[in-house]
Amino acid sequence: QVQLVESGGGLVQAGGSLRLSCAGSGRTFSSYAMGWFRQAPGKERECVAAISWSGTRTAYADSVKGRFTISRDNGKNTLLLQMNSLKPEDTGVYYCAASARSLGPTLARFEYDYWGQGTQVTVSS
Repeated sequence: QVQLVESGGGLVQAGGSLRLSCAGSGRTFSSYAMGWFRQAPGKERECVAAISWSGTRTAYADSVKGRFTISRDNGKNTLLLQMNSLKPEDTGVYYCAASARSLGPTLARFEYDYWGQGTQVTVSS
């Protein structure tokens, strides 16, 4: 089993920044592509950022390009999402996920096998 636990969510004002962390246990991250997803009220869960197994390649949803940065530290089993210039539409529950099927990066939800419990991010105007 792979356990993923997100942290770092909270309430911030528009234009502010947050850094989300995802800590893994049970298995190492080294063979998994990873991603960050979010689910806003009334909307489908979507991938906003993804990173390859090696950490050398990344992909982003158009809505967050230039504002979010995904990174990983395989030695620490940690996935990070640096979120800058936050907007109210960034509000939602953010999930980290791992793919055992893809070397990544992939934004496709069906490629992911393991999920964290989510952390709430609320951006006020």
